[in-house]
Amino acid sequence: MGGNPTCVDYESEHVGACLLDTTQKLRQRVAQLHGPFLYSVFHSLPTEMTSHASNKLDGKVAIITGGASGIGEEAARQLTNHGAYVVIADIQDKKGHDLVLSIGSHRCIYIHCDVTDEHQVKSLVESTLQSNGHLDILFSNAGIMNNIKQDILEFDIPAFESLFAVNVRGMAACVKHGARAMVAGGIKGSIICTASVAASTGFENWVDYVMSKHAVLGLVRSASKQLGAYVVATPLVHRVFGVSEEEGERISESSSSLKGALKAKHVADAVVFLASEEAEFINGHNLAVDGGWAGIR
Repeated sequence: MGGNPTCVDYESEHVGACLLDTTQKLRQRVAQLHGPFLYSVFHSLPTEMTSHASNKLDGKVAIITGGASGIGEEAARQLTNHGAYVVIADIQDKKGHDLVLSIGSHRCIYIHCDVTDEHQVKSLVESTLQSNGHLDILFSNAGIMNNIKQDILEFDIPAFESLFAVNVRGMAACVKHGARAMVAGGIKGSIICTASVAASTGFENWVDYVMSKHAVLGLVRSASKQLGAYVVATPLVHRVFGVSEEEGERISESSSSLKGALKAKHVADAVVFLASEEAEFINGHNLAVDGGWAGIR
């Protein structure tokens, strides 16, 4: 497994994933990709895991921020299905605890974590190391979108700063402390970040969000330069916008060059791949999981 930053274009990330949002419904608050800190105890996986088609992540320990819902939730399910023990971090406590009950407390744990607070991020990583001994995968997926129009003429600076606290500062804190843990432990790990198709284009009404996703792309590409020397892979995963799942599927289906709608599982599958040994030579890459959306723009 590499320790190199990579981006997945679908508003989710391996140290660099990208998402986009559009249409009037985006005025509503985009489904957040939050991430609280988890405290987890590593357990050997039960024999029931042998029923899964592939245990390519067997024995790996992963942290997913913004893991209680949306792409984070699906990623938690997919990573555990492939043998990983997952620490689900989010600020949505009820959803986080319910997800643990759904997956099984022997395969994951939930920890409240606000990624805008670096001390909480540091504590999340440290508690994971104390409980499990190592950290192999960090999926930095927490992110938000403002529910107000943010064009340049009416640009709300306080709203911009609040969004950047999550989408940029929070992302940087996760990459920083996740990478430190991997380097110190000699782990050939994977750091995956969620970005957006917004990282490769511009939108007149969501300027702050577009800026934040461009920043994530820059973070991953820069981190990959340094972390590659430690064999820590940092890819990016990006999705289309931060709208509701149903609205996002309608948007992607109408704009994709492929038949069907983009779903959270498609992004989660990309995260599984980037976190596995199969992607050990992928670093600083922005993987677009968008049905060809960016390519036809």
